[in-house]
Amino acid sequence: MSAHTRMPSVLPDTMRVLERGWLSSNNILFLGREQTALVDSGYLTHAPQTLALVAHGLQGRPLDRLVNTHLHSDHCGGNAALQQAYGCRTTIPAAEADKVSAWDENVLTYAATGQQCARFRFDDTLQSGDVLTLGDREWQALAAPGHDPHSLIFYCAEERLLISADALWQNGFGVIFPELEGESGFAETRATLELIASLDVGLVIPGHGAPFTEVSKALDTAFARVDYLAADPVRNAQNAVKVLLKFLLLERQRIPLADVSQLLLDIRFFSMANERYLRQPAEQLAQWTVEQLVRAGAAEVVGEVLLNRD
Repeated sequence: MSAHTRMPSVLPDTMRVLERGWLSSNNILFLGREQTALVDSGYLTHAPQTLALVAHGLQGRPLDRLVNTHLHSDHCGGNAALQQAYGCRTTIPAAEADKVSAWDENVLTYAATGQQCARFRFDDTLQSGDVLTLGDREWQALAAPGHDPHSLIFYCAEERLLISADALWQNGFGVIFPELEGESGFAETRATLELIASLDVGLVIPGHGAPFTEVSKALDTAFARVDYLAADPVRNAQNAVKVLLKFLLLERQRIPLADVSQLLLDIRFFSMANERYLRQPAEQLAQWTVEQLVRAGAAEVVGEVLLNRD
């Protein structure tokens, strides 16, 4: 992309990126002249920290608006707490409206992943092509299916900024969940990356990790990653199982080894990945997943307990 030969974008004075560690997504705070806003709200158990960070960033102002890129638990788990604290207008992807209204935790994936999210309300919705004002700039909402079929990303052409959620990280992207359910996800992930490549972007603000300017390099990495996963869908399933167990471990910090296989049986995304792709007895899959996390330095086994390692 020729855009990357120009000076990279920097954040306007009206924006603050609250870079979070797992379990939470990053939060992007906007301090407009007439309206404040926050994009994404982190995980439920981090809600007190989210409230503190947002209050500090607002410097005494109210939070007027809350916008979600998508409704995975690490991006909207602080919604309820922020609504209670500020009564903020809340905007979600249009395709998720009925699910939130009915609050079906299976359809919303919270039960399916073994994760938590307190029930929240919404006031309005966004869909691809809509334009919203955040921090006194215009941002276009763009569909970004793949990781999540209903995810949106936000693009500010004036500042050459992209809020990419989990569609593009500096070293990849989020788990391609639709493929675990037997639905198309690899093609959509590739199409989303092609959309991002067509934009004039100087700075990407990802859902996880620090903002980055090496957009072409990140895209090359992501294209290679989706090609690798699509060549053998078992790889995506294996990655999903590891990521989901690591998420549970981050939340709980310790899991008895004897409980791991039952977790894999009880949580729908684990069982779907296993039934469709991995086809291993639960005990065998549990042992493999634990070994993979230990080998990666993401966990350790002490006695009969699996412990989190950061």
